[in-house]
Amino acid sequence: MIRNYSRPFPAGIIYPDAIYRLGGGGKKVYLTFDDGPDPESTPRILDILRDCGVKATFFCTGSRVMALPGLFARIAAEGHTVGNHGYSHLNGLKTPVRTYCADVLRGRDITCSNLFRPPYGRLRVRQYRILERSMRIVFWDLMPYDFDQGLNAEESYSVLTRRLKPGSVIVLHDKASSTAPHYLERFLKKAQAEGYAFGTVDDSSKGG
Repeated sequence: MIRNYSRPFPAGIIYPDAIYRLGGGGKKVYLTFDDGPDPESTPRILDILRDCGVKATFFCTGSRVMALPGLFARIAAEGHTVGNHGYSHLNGLKTPVRTYCADVLRGRDITCSNLFRPPYGRLRVRQYRILERSMRIVFWDLMPYDFDQGLNAEESYSVLTRRLKPGSVIVLHDKASSTAPHYLERFLKKAQAEGYAFGTVDDSSKGG
């Protein structure tokens, strides 16, 4: 398996005006979580974030929100930013334009967020052009593959710490298969000790 730890390909070339990194000055980075809420990993992640005084952005899947509304409410109540990850977690390259966009809009209605992260980082040009009219399309520039069963927690942690830089939008996952809960606290404390601050995707102007 070929892993791309930086901005997704070919999205980074086809959609240069989407969000991959964020400005704002200083050593600020942006922690995001995809695919939740999840009854096991999301509470653990929220506890760690609370204890470390960090706010993050959760790109939630609409069907998961419907299944776990209380957990979704906790994410928002604790001051984190909520984003839309579609309703059914569809792959845009394998889904007709109208079906895909309808699914994304359904997810937006449930999450009440105009921040959208395409599942798998994949969508067609026409889908992108339709959705960008009313949403901010958010990708990432640091992916440590915490969901990949071929990469253990220590290897994923190493990717994250080695590639971290100011302005990074980091994508982790709050789902059962993610290794992120195993190293999240260690990462946050290390980053903070090195002078990094954490922001949410909606609190900074768009960067390069």
